[in-house]
Amino acid sequence: MTTPAGSAEVAAMRRALELAQRGPSTGENPQVGAVLMTPDGTIVAEGWHRGAGTPHAEVDALSKVADATGLTAVVTLEPCNHVGRTGPCSHALAQAGVARVVYGIQDPNPRADGGAEYLRAAGVDVVGGVLAEEGEQQLHRWLTAVRNRRPYLTVKWAASLDGRAAAQDGSSQWITGTAARQRVHEQRAANDAILVGTGTVLADDPSLTARGDAGELLAQQPVPVVVGERPVPADARLRQHPKGLIETGTRDLGAVLTQLFDRGIRSAYLEGGPTLASAAIAQGLADEYAIYFGPVLLGGDRLATGDLGVATIADAIPVRVENVEVLGDDLLITALPKTPKEH
Repeated sequence: MTTPAGSAEVAAMRRALELAQRGPSTGENPQVGAVLMTPDGTIVAEGWHRGAGTPHAEVDALSKVADATGLTAVVTLEPCNHVGRTGPCSHALAQAGVARVVYGIQDPNPRADGGAEYLRAAGVDVVGGVLAEEGEQQLHRWLTAVRNRRPYLTVKWAASLDGRAAAQDGSSQWITGTAARQRVHEQRAANDAILVGTGTVLADDPSLTARGDAGELLAQQPVPVVVGERPVPADARLRQHPKGLIETGTRDLGAVLTQLFDRGIRSAYLEGGPTLASAAIAQGLADEYAIYFGPVLLGGDRLATGDLGVATIADAIPVRVENVEVLGDDLLITALPKTPKEH
């Protein structure tokens, strides 16, 4: 019978969660941390995943000990059981002689799960679900993407206090101030891809790069994705983007997101205007909202969102406000869709 996780193992899991955050938050792979400890609770090695193609957290930790026989491995995510760019961590742990594995979250990736079962079959004592709630929160974006088989989608827009995205003549620069615009650049850099429609490309000729206060390119850049059937002009600034350009050739947002997932993209920032934002919301594809409000009133019919399929107040799309932040004179509201049990 498997012994439940003890206090020392729970403490080690908290440390593993801290270590996981040292890894990149973007890209195909999740942030994972690992701790190796003796049966009496002494930590002898730590590891974390540094990005695609690098050793996974468990292997990183194993590389720091000469002999892992009899040790306990504490890992934030179920050890993988497949061969990708690296070998399966479940096999590495068993072959190293680890006696016990304590993990937090079961791997939802059908290509990678089964590690716990393999380890048990190899005679390793395995216990899962330790600090799973904390682990779920930390890996929320990646887990949502893998479970839905599409990138975690943040829908962003900037609007006046009366909900307009532009003045009557279509002008919208700038509804918000410099502090809010800089936060947008930071949010772009926190995602694998940035989505716009062809209408936005043709009207604004955006660069869609993530830039710092001085206009410099940030180290992490999202790949720009243009949703729509019309081609991007040959002289568009997007064609100079450092990450290249993905032209989808379709307006089917759901199909686009599936294709992006298959390309290893796990997070996307939708910045494409009312038409694209409304399509994402109406189709239930929005996983998060980043709504910026500038202290102006515009009136008119240039609304931040279009038809969402809401005919009556009973059909309103419920969201849960997670955070309200003051950025200079502007507001940033971060919200998540309410789950059915929250309604």
